[in-house]
Amino acid sequence: MRRRRALLKPLLRALLKLLFRVRVEGDASHLSSPRLLIIANHQSFLDGVILGAFLPVDAVFVVHTDVTRHALFRLVLSLSDYLTVDPTNPMAMKRVVRLIESGRPVVIFPEGRITLTGSLMKVYDGPAFVAARTNAVVAPVRLDGATRSYFSRLSGSHPRELLPRITVSLQPPTAVAMPVGETGRMRRRKAGESMRRIMQDMIFRSQPIQTLYHALIDAMRVYGRRRKVVEDMKQTEYSYNALLKMTLVLGLLVRRQSARGETVGILLPNLAATLCMVIGTTAFRRVPAMLNYTSGTAGMQSACVAARISTILTSRKFLETARLQGQVDALKDVKVVNLEDLQPTVTLRVKLWALLHLFLPRLLGRRVNPDSPAVVLFTSGSEGRPKGVVLSHRAILSNIAQIRAITDFTIEDRIFNALPIFHSFGLTAGGLLPILSGTQLFLYPSPLHYRLIPEIVYNRSCTILFGTSTFLGNYAKFAHPYDFYRVRYVVAGAEKLSQAVRELWFEKFGSRIFEGYGVTETAPVVSVNCPMATRTGSVGQLLPGMEAKLVPVAGIERGGVLHLRGPNLMLGYLHYANPGVLESPKSELGPGWYDTGDIVDIDADGFLHILGRVKRFAKIAGEMISLEVVERIAVAASPGFQHAASSRPDSQRGEALVLFTTDPALNRERLQQAAQTLGLPEIAVPRRLHTVSAIPLLGTGKVNYAKLKEDALALSTAP
Repeated sequence: MRRRRALLKPLLRALLKLLFRVRVEGDASHLSSPRLLIIANHQSFLDGVILGAFLPVDAVFVVHTDVTRHALFRLVLSLSDYLTVDPTNPMAMKRVVRLIESGRPVVIFPEGRITLTGSLMKVYDGPAFVAARTNAVVAPVRLDGATRSYFSRLSGSHPRELLPRITVSLQPPTAVAMPVGETGRMRRRKAGESMRRIMQDMIFRSQPIQTLYHALIDAMRVYGRRRKVVEDMKQTEYSYNALLKMTLVLGLLVRRQSARGETVGILLPNLAATLCMVIGTTAFRRVPAMLNYTSGTAGMQSACVAARISTILTSRKFLETARLQGQVDALKDVKVVNLEDLQPTVTLRVKLWALLHLFLPRLLGRRVNPDSPAVVLFTSGSEGRPKGVVLSHRAILSNIAQIRAITDFTIEDRIFNALPIFHSFGLTAGGLLPILSGTQLFLYPSPLHYRLIPEIVYNRSCTILFGTSTFLGNYAKFAHPYDFYRVRYVVAGAEKLSQAVRELWFEKFGSRIFEGYGVTETAPVVSVNCPMATRTGSVGQLLPGMEAKLVPVAGIERGGVLHLRGPNLMLGYLHYANPGVLESPKSELGPGWYDTGDIVDIDADGFLHILGRVKRFAKIAGEMISLEVVERIAVAASPGFQHAASSRPDSQRGEALVLFTTDPALNRERLQQAAQTLGLPEIAVPRRLHTVSAIPLLGTGKVNYAKLKEDALALSTAP
């Protein structure tokens, strides 16, 4: 039998390489370990055949009992040794343990079943416990491409190819340590969590290193030129072919208005054309800088100085509609170019050039380095003057790959995004992620239309919604209980998720909100809760490929300042005080680390809990008081209103707390009662309350703490 297999294996390998152009990537030297467990994602019925033909080891395949019910697959399995098990049966896993301990390499699919989403599905605990029990070397292997074959189990709406290219990526070896736990069930669960993270890391690390432009071309190749993927307020659905055409033409127009390597300002709303201009600009080796049109003349002028922007591309119609013409006219030392004025330059020659590159798109962008700047975004300025954040192609695409590794966004989903594209959350998660993943996208120009947005989500049957706590709370307030009936993912970021908003969504719509955490400097997502791993009150676990360290802060007992490192980290800052000079990321931990300035606690299961910002702590009578704790007390005392805390100098206590609230009836006595109920110290109860009609917000939905700080200082000097 083994001799027959030895003869058939080269023939099978040659046939598969001919039909599916199978390509094996990575180092296979670690596959010679005496105790070896090979794990792989499960994309199709071809997976076992491909691994058996191309892995350089004679392994035993562990297959689900359902697979052996089909005569065809029993015939295929006869070409190798296999063991039929039920992954939920602990006794079956003991047989796998004995195999590994005997020195036989074992191949197992931790998901147990073939994916129905195209993404990673539930990972069973059994394979992880086997790895921990045997102290085996775990060798992750990523299969890619088989989901597009007719041997997959995806629905008919997913694109199919008769003979798709299949890639086998051999990832670096790892191990699963025996977890510590009081019971066997707890140890088994923790081992399963470790295996899930290994699988997610494997999915992320096997992504190609490329540019935004080539990522768009690859998405078009995978999902088809005719697939309609983006719709905006022009009520036009754009196919990949249409997006590529706009990318080519708009990129060419930008090239004619700028020099190679120049940073070009983009001042446009949430439209498909805006995303195309971003990608097209990068293809011609220019760097788009997304200007925040809600920051006023001063904010945009600061951005132009920091990034040395001399040319801004915008639209006359947009400036008139948004009433920005006066602010733009007040900008100094910049040339403002309206796209309407460039339309006559789109001549027959330009159209023929675009037609050529439409069918031969890889002729363009070949010299663009994935590690070169792809976009300049600007920090919100919530605590001072905005800084330019330079993100590379690798950083943005790494963040997209990290998100895709832990979520199951599919081509059957439709994302609704009203978050502005000039914000990192809106650009990466709300714009580029769906386009490059084949997920449909509806772009809306403003997140402030609280009555209209729920109706659009309902009308367009959107299934994924991104927003801030403030925006989501207002959508829920005005929405009909059935408006979000199809929404399966609600993701909150940019600010702390209010408990009142969380409860309102669950009670009114039956939806749980997945809270995440990110910063512009990491393109932006750092962590996020998801169906596979969620913990209320946290912002989820770190994304694959990221490292985190906590630096203790004097006076704060729990947690520390979060420092981050990873492939999605920015190239550096551009400062107003030093225009055009890139300041590479570094912190007290060394070069390549970024100090977030956030006080964070990481629990035993790896979930991050945001305790506040270093700058949002007040030192009162020698004690460090989190302003977020002050706001939590206010929300408990007056849940139906908005509150924001700041501080001001105090000659006797160092600093004093100031609470801004929209509740005119709120008083110190109610705050003290709420603090006692929550078990919080009375020193966190502010003595000064100031009633306002609305809490000031930035265009991104964050509270404008810089404005509140100014108001608090003004109150301290008021008679």
